[in-house]
Amino acid sequence: MKRTTAALALTTALTVLASPLLAQSQGDWTVGVGIANVNPKSDNGTLAGASATIDDNTQLSLTAEYFIRDNLGIELLAASPFSHDISLGGAYAGTTKHLPPTISLNYHFVTKSAWKPFVGVGVNYTTFFEESSPLGNLKLEDSWGLAATIGVDYQISDTGSVRFEARYMDIESDTYLNGAYIGTAEIDPIVLGVSYVHRF
Repeated sequence: MKRTTAALALTTALTVLASPLLAQSQGDWTVGVGIANVNPKSDNGTLAGASATIDDNTQLSLTAEYFIRDNLGIELLAASPFSHDISLGGAYAGTTKHLPPTISLNYHFVTKSAWKPFVGVGVNYTTFFEESSPLGNLKLEDSWGLAATIGVDYQISDTGSVRFEARYMDIESDTYLNGAYIGTAEIDPIVLGVSYVHRF
């Protein structure tokens, strides 16, 4: 009887101690609201025979993640439209807007601290719109590419965390001016974000 009671007490204690280690449980949802900076790589390809440069932009970011297993979630990233100026050979050549919805599979590591790191891989779809240029009719084709994420959540309550993350997105767009192909815009940005994430 004493052994049974001791074993039950030990099992209960281990369960209580282990439960805080789970970053998220199967069936949980999280929703995040924050800001993200899309910073294209430094060399953005050659367009119309000139070196292209695409500047960065910061916008509102939104995430929703559903946990299909403990600590393993499927996340959708959305944002308000990003706007980028395009320069050719150092001179202004146009502007484009884009939306980069991304779906990822994220793994959240088990830790004993309030800091909970995670990594993810996924697929990005970028759609470009409202292109304009003093050179004529500018068009950037939509893009599909791989995406990768690394980040950390700092838990501030039982249901809330502040998230810091960095994403890489493979974004390359065939570009046309007045209907003629002028090259591929190689954007491939690093996306840095900070947000508040709430668990339901």
